[in-house]
Amino acid sequence: MSDQAPTATGGQDSGGSSPTPGPRPGPRPGPRPGPRPGAPSPAAMAKKAAPSPASVPEPAAHRPSDPSKWGRVDETGAVFVRTADGERQVGSWQAGDPSEGLAHFGLRFDDLAAEVTLLETRLDTHPQDARKTRASAEALAEQIPTASAVGDLDSLSARVASIIERSGEVEAKARQRKDEQRAAAIARKEELATEAEQIGAESTQWKAAGDRLREILEEWKTIRGIDRKTDDALWKRFSKARESFNRRRGSHFAELDRNRASVKRVKEDLVERAEAMSGSTDWNDTATAYRRLMDEWKAAGRAPREADDALWKRFKAAQDTFFDARHAAAAERDAEFEDNAKAKEALLAEFEGRIDPTADLAAARSTLRELQSRWEEIGKVPRNRMNSLESRIRAIEKSVSTAADTEWRRTDPEAKARARQFWDRVRDFEEQANKAEAAGKAKDAEKARAQAAQWREWAEAAENAVDTR
Repeated sequence: MSDQAPTATGGQDSGGSSPTPGPRPGPRPGPRPGPRPGAPSPAAMAKKAAPSPASVPEPAAHRPSDPSKWGRVDETGAVFVRTADGERQVGSWQAGDPSEGLAHFGLRFDDLAAEVTLLETRLDTHPQDARKTRASAEALAEQIPTASAVGDLDSLSARVASIIERSGEVEAKARQRKDEQRAAAIARKEELATEAEQIGAESTQWKAAGDRLREILEEWKTIRGIDRKTDDALWKRFSKARESFNRRRGSHFAELDRNRASVKRVKEDLVERAEAMSGSTDWNDTATAYRRLMDEWKAAGRAPREADDALWKRFKAAQDTFFDARHAAAAERDAEFEDNAKAKEALLAEFEGRIDPTADLAAARSTLRELQSRWEEIGKVPRNRMNSLESRIRAIEKSVSTAADTEWRRTDPEAKARARQFWDRVRDFEEQANKAEAAGKAKDAEKARAQAAQWREWAEAAENAVDTR
């Protein structure tokens, strides 16, 4: 190894037109390039790279390229890339092994490819920004032909050209979607205004209609994207319809106040209907019917004071009779649920000791299915017992699931292969240190041993990421 500091130069490094965010630090001497500055440690990458059963393959555009397919380093250290137009020198490599030089300029190509992938994704996920994406793609298209990088630059240029070509169509579709959304918003407000006009002109269901008008108003506030002139015209229609409804309702209740005798007859009928339902055991429908009767009671207005109070006492007594009976039935149901809870506790006590996924995973899975089947057959439990019981069966399920995952990781050959690669790096640096010591270069030997120690730490972490047991 030479005592001179290694250097790598590229035709675009000093001119300011490189597409990379900034100058990349030169690689350290060694048989292979080390991790990128600022990148996660290899151990962390090994953990992240270990696939799970539900993992999705990483897009091909994000995978590191193989620069040896697209370039070379000659005997003088000049680095060339091959394109459809022929070879072009992209820089110079004076750091040692030519493969390191190709890897160095290959990383620059990967950075360019990542930028292209980002633009492709942005065009799909943010179509409203298609014009900005096209401008970025056009700027990148100018940089690629002179980029100091080694990789499939022709393919990269084609992808950028595709982005530029597609951006016009994407922009047009985004504009069309905006117009369609505006048309849909106008159509919906026209529907709401028409409904409000019908209510304002015809409805005598005062409470239901009033509630509906309030619902229309709340929905109205959420509908946006309409030009001011159209929105104002629609609002005037809705406002006029609501005012019409309010005037008619006010007249109606004024008339009720002048005819309290008729209100008394209405409430007498409500009381008779309430008393007729008080013995019902159709809990849900009857409770709904009582709520409706209450709505009618409130909408009817007030009878003469003495009669109104007496009728209310009868009405409330009928309600209380029904709801007291429903509460008693609920208490009986709760007792049944408590028995179910005891049965589930006994079931857990029986199975918690039988399921041991660490001893026999297949048997544990089979026994768990039996537990789950019997668990469902027992039925519901009280709400206040539900969480504690569910947490215990979930713990059993999790132990089986965790054991299955551990078994899968333990037998994953790709993750093991990655761990072995880290140990290869350890041996490379140790061999380098031995050669440096033999040559009397103590400083270089010390540096190589430090790197070997670092890679050993990463290799051990990578092995721990894969449960080799």
